[in-house]
Amino acid sequence: QVQLVESGGGLVQAGGSLRLSCAASRTIFSINDMGWYRQAPGKQRELVATITSGGSTNYADSVNGRFTISRDNAKRMVFLQMNSLKSEDTAAYYCYARNAGSPYWGQGTQVTVSS
Repeated sequence: QVQLVESGGGLVQAGGSLRLSCAASRTIFSINDMGWYRQAPGKQRELVATITSGGSTNYADSVNGRFTISRDNAKRMVFLQMNSLKSEDTAAYYCYARNAGSPYWGQGTQVTVSS
């Protein structure tokens, strides 16, 4: 099992930046799939970005070019740098990991972008 704890959310004006962090409770060297999802009120949870243990990344079209996902395996951390934020980025953001076929989620961190 792995526990995930997100941090870094908050209130920011449109056009601003935030950096989300996700700390894992155990080594993530062997965890291939990690990433970020988000869920806005009244909407389904959606993929934001994923990263493999080898560093391959994938982004939702809506954030491609504005968000950057990265991971530091030695520090057991995954990051999401969010630039040029828009009001439609407002959501709860969840860290995600898939280990041995099982999904794990953090408790979420709220990002609110004011226009």
